Amino acid sequence: MQNKQPALSFWQIWNMCFGFLGIQFGFALQNANVSRIFQSLGASIDDLPLLWLAAPVTGLIVQPIIGYMSDRTWGRFGRRRPYFLIGALLATAALVIMPNSPYLWIAAGMLWILDASINVSMEPFRALVGDMLPDRQRSLGYSMQSWFIGVGAVVASALPWLLANVFDVSNVAEPGQLPDSVKFAFYLGAAAFLGAVLWTVVRTREYSPAELAAFAGHEADRPHEQRHARTPQQYRRSATAWLVVGLAFAALVAAFGWDKQLYVLGFGLAAFGVLQLVAAARQERGQSDGMLYHVVNDLFLMPRVMKQLAVVQFLSWFALFAMWIYTTAAVTEHHYGTTDPASALYNEGANWVGVLFAAYNGFAALAALVIPKLAATLGRRGAHLVGLWCGALGLASIRFIEDPALLVVSMVGVGVAWASILSLPYAMLSQAVPPRKMGIYMGIFNFFIVIPQILAASVLGIFVRVLFDGHSIHALALGGALLFLAGLATLRVDDREDR
Repeated sequence: MQNKQPALSFWQIWNMCFGFLGIQFGFALQNANVSRIFQSLGASIDDLPLLWLAAPVTGLIVQPIIGYMSDRTWGRFGRRRPYFLIGALLATAALVIMPNSPYLWIAAGMLWILDASINVSMEPFRALVGDMLPDRQRSLGYSMQSWFIGVGAVVASALPWLLANVFDVSNVAEPGQLPDSVKFAFYLGAAAFLGAVLWTVVRTREYSPAELAAFAGHEADRPHEQRHARTPQQYRRSATAWLVVGLAFAALVAAFGWDKQLYVLGFGLAAFGVLQLVAAARQERGQSDGMLYHVVNDLFLMPRVMKQLAVVQFLSWFALFAMWIYTTAAVTEHHYGTTDPASALYNEGANWVGVLFAAYNGFAALAALVIPKLAATLGRRGAHLVGLWCGALGLASIRFIEDPALLVVSMVGVGVAWASILSLPYAMLSQAVPPRKMGIYMGIFNFFIVIPQILAASVLGIFVRVLFDGHSIHALALGGALLFLAGLATLRVDDREDR
């Protein structure tokens, strides 16, 4: 027997999503300042993509693990909330330590810890909306998360600029050091992260497994037999192909002295082959109830809608990663005429990038208020296409605008795209996956966010140096082209709400 899942009130949704305000403080400070931190500690522009690999690699590993674990968690603190809190505590510590890193390798290590911690909190927040809201409210729920992301990022991205220009905190430092404006911004971000997540943990009541099963109806009433996506033999054949291609590519990188970040691609392909060999062995031994097997098996069993959305996500997040890595370098060189991280002009430009990032997140917060109505009018696919094409125009226009003050106009389009990327794909996905696997599928869906980022980190440095003659502004134009293609790919998604 199926019980109809009740709609939640506005304030219940507000409390449930409020923790994303804190998560975005950590995420925005990372995005706006990590390239600056790395360059201040001696990293060259060619090294930036490789150093940024921390974010996608930790997401690739952490999110499916946390999704699998939270699907199987229930106790006095609920199902998803324990992970919110653990991630927030770890991220708070990382935010305090990172701006005080004395060496580049310490800063890079702290980025790994910070991003892993953010992922521990973030993945269950995505699954929580799918758990708590009926399908008719999920666009609103994910848009509410986008709104909090926008508001948090506005403040967090602009914090160094505000501290320097409003509160007269020092914005210059000795070579190899960070100015106090950046350090204090990270301290404030740490407090905001922990406080916001604690609000959601305290103010939100989760449905029990029995209640979720009742909402799922007949699906929950029948036994959940293990479906095997492939036979062990099929896994081994596929694994052999992935291993051969991956190791051969890594050998070519070594033989021809290609850029070292390309090793990530080769070893990543080989690693996927190894995972399939492990899955084959576990299936043969009857050990198919473990986490690793479930992740690999469910990856091959993912719903058709998820496969269609994977293309959209791949193109969108490659573009976003190009923007995050290269906006500081592009604006300081193209609009401020400097590449010296120790110069006052560079720091002025870098701070303006923080303001621009705050601006696009502010526009995203406003767009999040409109997206549910736009989705109701055009359908979720049509609304997402509009958002992505706004972002394409925004990124492409940065190349042609000379006055840095006018780059705020470009950020309008970027903000609309960002709000849409953070809400509508998840709303479309959540109606297509089994409720009992909401966590693991949200984690697997993250593959199509982090894999393009890993690819971007592997090849964008080569593109900028070889194809773009060292001018990183062209990487932003490439991002605009990819957002345009992502909009076209959205039309292929079979969204149930649009039928």
